[in-house]
Amino acid sequence: MKLPNVIQEFVKAKNNFDSVAFAECFSETAVVFDEGKTHTGKKEIEQWIDNSNKQHQDKLEPLAYDEGQDVLSANVTGNFPQSTIVLKFHFTIADGKIESLKVTE
Repeated sequence: MKLPNVIQEFVKAKNNFDSVAFAECFSETAVVFDEGKTHTGKKEIEQWIDNSNKQHQDKLEPLAYDEGQDVLSANVTGNFPQSTIVLKFHFTIADGKIESLKVTE
């Protein structure tokens, strides 16, 4: 499956538990919506993913990508009760950076 470069880097950083590289995939003013919370800006996104990495140790296995909608479906496994779960990552991408991300089931 062919993924945009920024999403390839997003998956790679997530699976390597590299919160700095993960945050670099986002624009300075990016917004993330996950588990009922909103995280705004690179610094806050880096803190959110760092906490998530430490708590859940979750990894992504891409299953499908809808180019028209910029939605990645992925198996997510880790240290949490529903492991393994399929989640959808809804991206808005501009100038090679993620502007917004919404994670849904």
